[in-house]
Amino acid sequence: MAPATTSPSAPAKSALLGGLAGLDAAVSLRLHALFLPVPRLLLKALEVAGDGRIWLPVPISLLLLSASPANASGAVSPLLAGLVVGLVIDLAFVGLVKVVVRRPRPAYNAKDMYVAVAADHWSFPSGHSSRAFLVAAFLAGGGFQPGEALFLWAAATSASRVLLGRHYVLDVVAGAFLGVFEAWLSNLLLRFMCAQNTFLVC
Repeated sequence: MAPATTSPSAPAKSALLGGLAGLDAAVSLRLHALFLPVPRLLLKALEVAGDGRIWLPVPISLLLLSASPANASGAVSPLLAGLVVGLVIDLAFVGLVKVVVRRPRPAYNAKDMYVAVAADHWSFPSGHSSRAFLVAAFLAGGGFQPGEALFLWAAATSASRVLLGRHYVLDVVAGAFLGVFEAWLSNLLLRFMCAQNTFLVC
């Protein structure tokens, strides 16, 4: 992995976002400057808490462990399976939209950000935001309590992306809506798998 700000060959702004990109950039820069006194360590902690390098391997590892012969019951948690499905969907959707829209990250994005894949050079939508709202909406819909705390974490994680200079406001708003949609889609697929009498014990 290598540190990155914006893609070196990136245009000034994404043509797909049109004139809205300029207004969004101005508002985002204003918010970034206004909240500079917020401790960067706190914002970085939120960044790590929403990182896909945590949220993908951990649920997948837990799912594999629950499906292993070492699990005496042989039951696989439907909530865990649905979450893994949602995270994979999120990875695909966000990556696809990023390479299609190709919006550069803010020029003031610090050089302490690391990218895992080439698509991470692009800004729209925010993968942290989509992932956080996917997790919050899916777990809250599955009965995890307190649901309000999940959405508070998701909102704080999304806001930190703008305050850190990683994203514009429109990036995180789009990511939040995408994450909620992915949670709905994951629940739909989970109900289908349960109805088909798969390996899940629903």
